[in-house]
Amino acid sequence: MSIGIPVERMDGRAKVTGTAPYAYEHQVADPLYLHLIQSTIARGQVTAIDVAAAEALPGVAAVLTHHTAPRLAPDAPAEFRALQSGEIVHHGQVIAGVVAESPHIARHAAGLVRVTYDARPHDVRLRADHPDLYTPDMVAIGAPADSATGDTHAALASAPFRIDQTYTTSAMFHSPIEPHATTAIWADDLTVYEASQGVHDFTALLAQALGFPADRIRVIAPHVGGAFGSKGLARPHAVLAALASRMTGGRAVKVALTRRQMFALTNHRPATVQRVQLGADADGRLTALVHDAILSTARYEEYVEWVATSSRNMYATPNRRTTHRAVRLDVQMPAPMRAPGEAQGHFATESAMDELATAIGMDPIELRIRNEPSADADTGLPWSSRNLVECLRLGAQRFGWAGRGRRREGDWLIGTGVAAATLPTWFKLISVAYGPSHAAVEHVGNGRYLVSTGASDAGTGARTALSQIAADALSVPLSDVDLELGDNALPRAMLAAGSMGTMVWGSAIVAAAGEFRRLHGTDPRPGARAEGAMTGNPHTERVTIDSFHAVFAEAAVHAETGEIRVPRLLGVFDIGRVVNPRTARSQLIGGMTMGLSMALHESAAVDQHVGAVVNNDFAGYHIATHADVADIDAVWLDKPDPYANEMGIRPAGENGVIGVAAAVANAVNHATGVRIRDLPITPDKLVVSRFAR
Repeated sequence: MSIGIPVERMDGRAKVTGTAPYAYEHQVADPLYLHLIQSTIARGQVTAIDVAAAEALPGVAAVLTHHTAPRLAPDAPAEFRALQSGEIVHHGQVIAGVVAESPHIARHAAGLVRVTYDARPHDVRLRADHPDLYTPDMVAIGAPADSATGDTHAALASAPFRIDQTYTTSAMFHSPIEPHATTAIWADDLTVYEASQGVHDFTALLAQALGFPADRIRVIAPHVGGAFGSKGLARPHAVLAALASRMTGGRAVKVALTRRQMFALTNHRPATVQRVQLGADADGRLTALVHDAILSTARYEEYVEWVATSSRNMYATPNRRTTHRAVRLDVQMPAPMRAPGEAQGHFATESAMDELATAIGMDPIELRIRNEPSADADTGLPWSSRNLVECLRLGAQRFGWAGRGRRREGDWLIGTGVAAATLPTWFKLISVAYGPSHAAVEHVGNGRYLVSTGASDAGTGARTALSQIAADALSVPLSDVDLELGDNALPRAMLAAGSMGTMVWGSAIVAAAGEFRRLHGTDPRPGARAEGAMTGNPHTERVTIDSFHAVFAEAAVHAETGEIRVPRLLGVFDIGRVVNPRTARSQLIGGMTMGLSMALHESAAVDQHVGAVVNNDFAGYHIATHADVADIDAVWLDKPDPYANEMGIRPAGENGVIGVAAAVANAVNHATGVRIRDLPITPDKLVVSRFAR
């Protein structure tokens, strides 16, 4: 058996030796280079654009503006309508581009372009009392924006213990190690080397935007250097690289966003304002739960994240209300970022649960266990498998929770915190939004098999895990399997999203292997081939299939300066069967590191006057680094879920980020007695709060 073995990453050597080609690095003949020019206002109109000096610079092949760029299709998504008019809808929007013989010439020429604007008043500030708040029809996953059962007003009024607090989270920005990049060659047909989480979905969006047949577009992405949601769609830079290639006679055009450009051109996790109200009886059982989320979307296109939906089935209570309100601002459209919705939502609810435990005088773990639901309250369905209580108890044992107490070591105040969390499995979203995923198996001779699928490995280790699944499905050694992925010439597969990739693509591979054996037996001829597909899950009408986990954090806070360190972080996960313990642990601790970053570092400094994020580099926008990560560990129960798929696996990777911010906030509160409800938790907030008391 290959599944369950900690196999080394099959692409590891290529990556560490620099021979794995990323989107910008594919070798093409005589390439040109595109550098993008961005708006310096948040709303208004370009009234004049002087490109004469740029065009006169030796080595410049073309300057793209809204006057010269080819027209996109009328039904092109608003997010990709680059250079189709002079209208400005957010700060940093692409307003021009220079194509030149080298990236240095292109960037120099871009600095010579002069732009005149008619600036109009803009609004980029999210606030709870915004006059333009509205109720969306649905949140982005297709769920109702609001949901209610029972009488929360009466239950809260009569509850002996009540919590009513507001929690806020900052906008967060994607920072993958590989900047977003494209190499495009549009002669007769269009070939694109792209940093993409889903080559087939990318192809469809690019075809729609360009008004060009999808079957004449080849998208290749064998290696992707991190994504976390940011590379799930066709960004404007990719569309413009294709247009630039067509404008220059079919020469290859390369574009790579600078780190600063990524803050305005790759979307972001939206900021939130969340009010959580909890009511509980003297035994700590919830009598009411209210979770109201307010968040921003773009004025030009709606994306409303599902911040409060996890509160619909996380804990048992007879009275529950969850709502979402949005406001259209002059910002770039938000988009998914690792554990979208759940990451922000759990910070609020799990902080509130900790506050409730303090109010009652109850251990925070015991409070969560007492409110464990027997079924999914949102649908009424039983769980396929829910072992959250075991995660809490195992974590408490491993973390040394017993006898928990606040202590002081020199100038450092030490405390511990816990949070619980869930990540849904979006089977219905798969069937509606992404369609079936396919795979093919071919016997290439000498007992070797080629398995192919258009899946994407965005740095998660999918290439290795899928090879292990294929080997077991074919009952052959792992060494007899070769895997192809990341190419839209391969069988169609959904994009890497929602931590569903391994289970969906793996199911397609299992189906293809089964069909291969049915057609060709165990002694196939060379060239024998079969395909299979994952089209859905028949169990979703009978059970709810989610993943669960508990996070434990220790915080050390300097008594004088408010400096915060997290010496220990532990996650205990209920994610079904684990295909590859090595890559799974890497994903989980990576997610936990992102959660730590969310808790202590990541914050958008928005200049309201110009409507821009001003800390748009790694000097000003801090993310967690090695120095921030001490003793971090991830373990799992390894209980296969037979309802999830043939392998018994459930979503894993995104779980790591969920709940970490709340666990850290709870630990900081335990250490200091100060409750910070606004992320990130920074020393200034702690110091000010202590003086305020």
